Amino acid sequence: MNSRPSDEVRLAVPNKGRIAQPARDLIERSGLHVVEGHERRLIARTFDPHVEILFARPIDIPEYVANGAADMGITGLDMVAERGVDVEELIDLQFGRASMVIAVPDESQVRSAKDLHGARVATEFPTITLSFFERQGVAITLVPVGGACEAAPQLGIADAIVDLSSSGDTLRINHLRIVTEVLKTSTCLIANKAALISKGEKMQEIQLALESVIRARGQRYVMMNVERAMLSEVKQVLPGLSGPTVMDVASSDDLVAVHAVVEEDRIYRLITQLKRAGARDILVIPIERMVR
Repeated sequence: MNSRPSDEVRLAVPNKGRIAQPARDLIERSGLHVVEGHERRLIARTFDPHVEILFARPIDIPEYVANGAADMGITGLDMVAERGVDVEELIDLQFGRASMVIAVPDESQVRSAKDLHGARVATEFPTITLSFFERQGVAITLVPVGGACEAAPQLGIADAIVDLSSSGDTLRINHLRIVTEVLKTSTCLIANKAALISKGEKMQEIQLALESVIRARGQRYVMMNVERAMLSEVKQVLPGLSGPTVMDVASSDDLVAVHAVVEEDRIYRLITQLKRAGARDILVIPIERMVR
């Protein structure tokens, strides 16, 4: 079925949709750069000769990973649930967060899922939708749609919809209100279970590369010089993942260099606090990747 080299890992990545660009950005920042000229190919080579990228529809990626057409994949948990396949969920990539909800027109009398007994429900997620209503003991008529689900009630083809919502703005614009939440979703890295055994070392390398980018988000590397006598005061105001690193400085002044990883949203106030505590020559540097 698959003529790929046994030591090659194929990573499936969304080719379109709301998580496609964040996924590609993550791949690039991890160091798995696509070889120039391959960006528009279905299967692209990377700078790592043992890793290739398969660009595919997000909904197809769980199936490709499950049947071995790809060894790993980046897709939404909603897509995994919709396909109902047996794959290993490795890590939450922390983007594409959304809720799958049931929504009805503002003027509807429906207040709960049970009120939809016998109703027509439009959705792009038939498997998840039917499973949810079956668990509720509610019989519905499913109306499959391929897009613009929120228009179905206005067109008179459905009484309610099941769709993804991140902010709720699209629902409000279309005069829809949320009845209840079906599930929460986020983008995740999934893997073929057999490949994890046969290609585990290389797949762990890819997972570590992606994780290192995620850990670096919102973090900054802060460096400064401090007179040794003022060190204790600086350390009191300086947060860090595991405390600051302190090193001697080759200088006629009695200085030490202090380095720390700090959350970005603390930088604004922290700089002033550090200056008051005696720090000088302060540098703040972005962090591309961080491995623990």
